Amino acid sequence: MSRGQSDKPLECRAGHAMSTEAGIDVQQELEDRIHEFRTSAPPMPVVVVHAEDDAADGAVFALVKELAEVQREHRSWCAVVDAEVCGEGDDPTARAASLLRDLSGWDGTRSSGRRRSPLYRRYAFPRLGLIQAIEDAARSEGGAWPRTDDGRQHTEAEETQRKLLKQLAKQRWRPAAVPGSRTGLRTGFGLRFVDMGNVLPASVVAGLGALFARSEWYASLGWGLGILLALILLNHMPGRAPLFLWLRRESKWFLTTTFLSVASREQPTDTSLLRPIRSWKAIASRAYDVAGWLLDEREGSRIQLYVLAMLEDLRDSHTRWSWDLRGFKRSRPPLLFLPRISNSNGGIELVRAISDVRSRRSELDPLLVLAGVAARDVERLKPRAGSAAAPGRGPARAEGLSRMRMRYRDWAGSLRSTQSPSGESTLPWVLTLPLPSHELTTLRERDRHCVKASNRPTVARVVWALHSLVLVACLAAALLGWRALSLDREHCASGVLTANTYTEKKESGRGEQMECIGLATGGVRFSDWLSDKQDEKRPMSAGAEPSSWTVADLEEAVHDENVEVREGSGPFVTVVYAGPLSSDPDGAPSPVKGIEELAGVHVAQKAINDTSSRKLRVLVANGGVDMQHQVTMADKIAAYADTDPTLIGVVGIGRNLRSGKETVERLAEAGLPVVSGTNSSSELPKKLANWFSLAAPDDWQAEQLGLIARQLRTPGSDQSALVLARKQPDKGKGTGTEKEREGRTDAYTQAQATFGGRMLAREGFTMQDLLAYDVPNGTPQMGEQAETICKRKDVPTVIYFAGRVEDLRSLMSELGEEKGCKEDMTILTGDDLSKARFAPDKERVGPNVTLYHVTLAKMSGPGDTDFYADARKAFPESFPGRIGPDSPPLASGQAALSHDATKALHTAAGKAPHNRAATWVNLRNVSVKSLATGTIDFTRAPLYEARAGHSIALVEVRREEGGDTYRSAEVCSRRAGDTARLTEEECRIR
Repeated sequence: MSRGQSDKPLECRAGHAMSTEAGIDVQQELEDRIHEFRTSAPPMPVVVVHAEDDAADGAVFALVKELAEVQREHRSWCAVVDAEVCGEGDDPTARAASLLRDLSGWDGTRSSGRRRSPLYRRYAFPRLGLIQAIEDAARSEGGAWPRTDDGRQHTEAEETQRKLLKQLAKQRWRPAAVPGSRTGLRTGFGLRFVDMGNVLPASVVAGLGALFARSEWYASLGWGLGILLALILLNHMPGRAPLFLWLRRESKWFLTTTFLSVASREQPTDTSLLRPIRSWKAIASRAYDVAGWLLDEREGSRIQLYVLAMLEDLRDSHTRWSWDLRGFKRSRPPLLFLPRISNSNGGIELVRAISDVRSRRSELDPLLVLAGVAARDVERLKPRAGSAAAPGRGPARAEGLSRMRMRYRDWAGSLRSTQSPSGESTLPWVLTLPLPSHELTTLRERDRHCVKASNRPTVARVVWALHSLVLVACLAAALLGWRALSLDREHCASGVLTANTYTEKKESGRGEQMECIGLATGGVRFSDWLSDKQDEKRPMSAGAEPSSWTVADLEEAVHDENVEVREGSGPFVTVVYAGPLSSDPDGAPSPVKGIEELAGVHVAQKAINDTSSRKLRVLVANGGVDMQHQVTMADKIAAYADTDPTLIGVVGIGRNLRSGKETVERLAEAGLPVVSGTNSSSELPKKLANWFSLAAPDDWQAEQLGLIARQLRTPGSDQSALVLARKQPDKGKGTGTEKEREGRTDAYTQAQATFGGRMLAREGFTMQDLLAYDVPNGTPQMGEQAETICKRKDVPTVIYFAGRVEDLRSLMSELGEEKGCKEDMTILTGDDLSKARFAPDKERVGPNVTLYHVTLAKMSGPGDTDFYADARKAFPESFPGRIGPDSPPLASGQAALSHDATKALHTAAGKAPHNRAATWVNLRNVSVKSLATGTIDFTRAPLYEARAGHSIALVEVRREEGGDTYRSAEVCSRRAGDTARLTEEECRIR
């Protein structure tokens, strides 16, 4: 930069402005090289400045020191060798080598607290440290260094090598700390206590150990961390070589650099993670050879080895595509300032060594050197005597161009030829800048200028930095936490990033208790979502032993059987049981219906797997309290069907809700047939081809109850009757979306009310207005309805109860408290009352009430079916004594119907490998005899019409006189498969 240019910035921080014109020019020259370094890899010269006459030598030395201070202010990494420093040794090369051991550090922040810290972290010099460590260990032994190629000294060489390795182990293969000596190399260069070359392999070993432990995640984590800690402690144990020494980057360089190759030694020169002994022998042999070389001053290459190691470390510290992108972050090269070099302090030999190593290696490195030399010593920078020198061209001069820029351009242009040994006229990497005396005079304060430095952080420094990583880690942790919470709120089983998508959390229709809805796969268990009270073993009838069935027990039994199926070698098919496996916190304490149905499915599974070549695997799905979330459950089953070709169909969906049509449609879209044991819908078989039900439909049930109502009708008299039904959720009121309210709409009670009312009218009863009662929070409210019934002049003699079994106790209590209802009264109702367990603390019947209800299962006797033997085999603890149709866990028929449905679906799968579509088609050809409820026959089931041959029984229930016991008697019945019509004569009640 010419002194006359006017574009120099005048705004300077304190200490930035140079005090001489020559200093301004040299500072600009340095900044030009640094600016090029940001975008490319230019050759970095050893810039040597000197005065044109001896009188100005002091000004040159002061200029170099001033430039070092300015570069520190510009946030460059700088190392300075003061003029007073004189290297140790008997000759200039030895003193030059000692200078590298006594550098004051590359920090630039020691002398003044106001200076800004450099742009990026300290440099590490592992290669230079390794060479110094070997020299320190060798010098500690003292004496001559025997050669191993001399057979007579072979034994002595082996002993010397052993001592050398022992000393290196004591030093931890690091330079020895000499009391009172400068330790700038070890502290300023920032050698690290924990080397990634050690920690990374240790981490791999720890990870493999944790993996092979094959235990719980916390045990594996503890095991891995323990191994890692043990390896790190062992690695830093005093008196031994570090672990994984051969994997360090300095070791790889140490063995592969051509500078250290020894042709006479046939030793391996490679390192391998899988060959530690061979790698260790290679390092030991090379260390012995290098130690002898370092002690032999006649070699004259000790200083070059030091320089080579330093330049390799600097080159490695500026590698761009490294894990930390350090080459992109270090936008300014390291600068080495030598304020005064001379032959006496070894500085000139150091400059010579840098030039020689660069020429020998022919590789670029980032080090930029600025040295000051006395005018009388400039000639010492010429080649040694005996070198072939060719005339070089002097620096080009041009009008209007900066003298220093032209000198650099000429130097860079001639670098190719000057590096040739035959054409060397000067040290090729040294750029000498003579400074006129008048440019070295001190300027007035107002004439001083500064050069603007480009020291803004790079994009990589901002983005790929510790603070950015911390910010990203915090954001990632927050996102992962939010994701984990979202997954935890939505699904029953979830981790940080993944969840079991076949399950979903839903609020119960009554109360705020959460339910687990969907298909249980993996480790999901619906019993985990039940309290101990809700899943406790409860009596099934008055005086009976407690049932052995809980949701947890059944899920575990099904899982164990599935494991045996999956581990077996034979073919298998998969069936999903879909039912209510949640408990209403304000209603029934135990999901009895779901428990009994799942027990029946497991009985069939156990029997099939014991006798059939095609095994049966059962998955469990939960539709929630009263199947309120059965559409969601169907979506999860359909999603799973896309991933499991062995899934052939669904058993269950036994509660008739308004959402049943949509539920079965979703399963039909997935190609899944549905075989239901207890769903009495009259609509579904007429609208859906994949619907197969064992339950008598509601309209046919009402028709059979007409045989009872006809006998209650006195000919010629005016008898009144009414229908008492559950009130359905109002579409305009209540909580939840319309779809959720529709899911709570009980299609069963609506159908029972419709068909029951038509039947009574058809039998000649005078029909009163329908009465509807509400069930807020699971508790039926019938006070007003009972008062209306009992205070009328014409109290109805027959009431058709279109409700659920859990509402019966409230009805009987309210009717018993009303004075107007003292006459005999008959209540007719559908199949839901087959689940009743009549006892003082359970369902009741008033003293003047006779109850007639339908049951869907006319059970076969023990001699007609294997069902009871299979049930005892599946649950031996539940049936220690006699087993039959009246056994408490089986009396309701829920288990028998689900057992028969499972058998029918498995039969449709056939013996040959069939898919779910073939199973759907084959269901209309299924006829299975000797099942729990008779013969399940779908061969005469017309498409989109109701079939015949359902199992049914009409049951009469009365309270015994003078007590709280109840008599339940079957009036008439038909087993499944029997298509003969029931007659009034068969169903005689009087």
